[in-house]
Amino acid sequence: MASLARWCFRHRWIVLLLWLVALLGFGAAATATGTDYKNNFSLPGTESQQAIDLLKREFPAASGETASIVLHARAGTLYNPLLEADAVAMLDRVAALPHVVDVTSPFDPRGARQFTADGRTAFATVALDNQAVDIPRSNLKTIIDTARTADAGLLQVEMSGSAVSIVEQPQQNTSELLGVVAAAIILFIAFGTLLAMTLPLIAAVLALGVGMAGIGLVSHVMSIAQFAPTLATLIGLGVGIDYALFIVNRHRIGLRAGKTPEEACVTAINTSGRAVLFAGLTVCIALLGMYALGVTFLYGVAISAALIVSLTMATAVTLLPALLSLYGMKVLGRAERVKLTHKGPEPEHPSGFWWRSARRIERRPAKYTMVSAAIIVITALPFFSLRLGSADEGNGSLTRTSRRAYDLLANGFGPGFNGPFTLVAETRSSDDVTALANVVAELRTEPGVAAVTPPISSPTGHAATVAVFPVTSPQDARTSALLRRLRGSVIPRLTEGTSLDVKVGGATATYQDFSNVLTNKLPLFIGVVVALAFLLLVAVFRSLLVPLTASVMNLLAVGSAFGVIVAIFQWGWLAGLIGVKGGPIEPFLPVMLFAILFGLSMDYEVFLVSRMHEEWIARRDNRIAVSLGQAETGRVITAAGAIMTLVFASFTLSDDRVIKLFGLGMAVAVLIDAFVIRALLVPALMHLTGMANWWLPSWLDRVLPSVSVESQEEIDEIRNTPVPAEVITPADKEDNATDQTTAPTRVPPTRRADHHA
Repeated sequence: MASLARWCFRHRWIVLLLWLVALLGFGAAATATGTDYKNNFSLPGTESQQAIDLLKREFPAASGETASIVLHARAGTLYNPLLEADAVAMLDRVAALPHVVDVTSPFDPRGARQFTADGRTAFATVALDNQAVDIPRSNLKTIIDTARTADAGLLQVEMSGSAVSIVEQPQQNTSELLGVVAAAIILFIAFGTLLAMTLPLIAAVLALGVGMAGIGLVSHVMSIAQFAPTLATLIGLGVGIDYALFIVNRHRIGLRAGKTPEEACVTAINTSGRAVLFAGLTVCIALLGMYALGVTFLYGVAISAALIVSLTMATAVTLLPALLSLYGMKVLGRAERVKLTHKGPEPEHPSGFWWRSARRIERRPAKYTMVSAAIIVITALPFFSLRLGSADEGNGSLTRTSRRAYDLLANGFGPGFNGPFTLVAETRSSDDVTALANVVAELRTEPGVAAVTPPISSPTGHAATVAVFPVTSPQDARTSALLRRLRGSVIPRLTEGTSLDVKVGGATATYQDFSNVLTNKLPLFIGVVVALAFLLLVAVFRSLLVPLTASVMNLLAVGSAFGVIVAIFQWGWLAGLIGVKGGPIEPFLPVMLFAILFGLSMDYEVFLVSRMHEEWIARRDNRIAVSLGQAETGRVITAAGAIMTLVFASFTLSDDRVIKLFGLGMAVAVLIDAFVIRALLVPALMHLTGMANWWLPSWLDRVLPSVSVESQEEIDEIRNTPVPAEVITPADKEDNATDQTTAPTRVPPTRRADHHA
């Protein structure tokens, strides 16, 4: 690490040029090729996937996506000749557009059932020649714009369906800029100089620019969900700024201690840079752990986020040394430079709020353990009410045509009209046709079923489809219960004794199957991620209890985040403040949030415990190691936590419910992790467990690989530095006046608080 830092420092223009070429090169390539993001996934072995496969085989003309054009008379009825003429002309224009194979108009005989009883609302079905994710976004937008041109006067025209959702997916998010502004404010407060403030921002934004272009190129090679770039941006801004903050902070400490800019930079990269690489590696491991789920839909999301994190690590250890070389002593504020010139270097010492806090926790560890644990338990309790499912378009913003179409259809035809089940059956004989007719007749009397359409035969006559409309909305828990009842008891009972095999599919059923698949594989996924992170920490800290504590603490932080998410997004508490409605949590979100949050939580654990581990190796005194480690890293960890919290929270301003959920979930997790778990709970527990923190069986110590986050030079320096008596004295024996001032100076110019943070 030292050699890399020194080379980058001395060859700053080459490094800057290489990163600039990477940014321009990848950016130009991404602009030339465009992007190919797709919300595309399959669920092999599930009943909904079997229904889709049967539809593709027996209904090839209807295997493409469908969308609905909703017509509504703002006054009177749609039977008004003028309104009818405008609507029919618009539908004819839509039917002539590329990728549109058929339009079923409510004014045609075959669309007679597509009117409400009062004649004020109707819908036309638009059949496309492919799935919406496989149709160019520009073509989908043309279809929507053509339909919406008829929205004028007494005629209201809206559209709904997957094609509309793709077009309405935001391409740019202004919350990203707000997150950067919030981070800049905190960096200015932390550094006290505008020039130093720009360093973490430049590193993070450059990594983000290269990464976003790279993700766009990768989207042509593998399937990447539409929200993946926004999610990667959210993660990249947070970790990128934080990683650079830790290194720049360490560099500034070296300058104040009298080192030359080059030596300060080398020390920063060789210490904090090591911790950054290790922390980033844990985040990537947690993200790529999603491969253990076997759901291809999540692979692209994991790759996108891991790519961004990898680039933030690369800019932190290569671009930052070049920038630090360019900035020189100006990384320090003018007042600091003047003070350094006239008074010379000053050793750092633990003092102020974080030193007093560390001593208070040392004095009463049991009290702080109970208080912090109570906070976590209270915030995590709603997690046990978590309900996975698809939040329907009724949760969207009223500025979206899909939301307005949803409301018109729900008011006119019933809430369940927006999420019908599709029954698909093979009808190889007349007996199968008769049996299916009996199933349809019985389902019409089933509680929870609003309507059932007559069977529609395939061109070959070997299959048929039936639409079943629930009474309740797609996201309603009663709709999920109806699905389980239909599959588990009703349909098997109605088809008993026949050769008829009925599969229940449709979008609502697909999301429920998706939820079941992820729920069944979640224990394996969590086990893989936790086990890998545990083994890494055991190898680094040569301890069993510290990695075990870290794993449990990270799980607690994730649990608290999930608890807040359930309370707001599912129960609806304070949901109006961020513009959402209560509904189920999308099935893929817990998996992804766990991967991301577990990795981010491990970051702070590494920064905190690596500093404690330094003291333990040098002093073999757990009390001193824990107190000094907390005192010397508390300020920078909480500053980094505040940056991440504000960056993530800014994404709740997005119009997309999924992005809001991600932003709030990660903001809450980081807030609790940095300000409760790392600042209170972990130090308190380590004081309670004492020497057991650092115990490792000798046989295990021999077989484990040697992995070090700390620099050996720093360890030797600590070991050769005597500890003043005031620091050695336990907190419970200190004089009250001493405890409320500061600890004596004891840290030499070559080491400093926030060593690895």
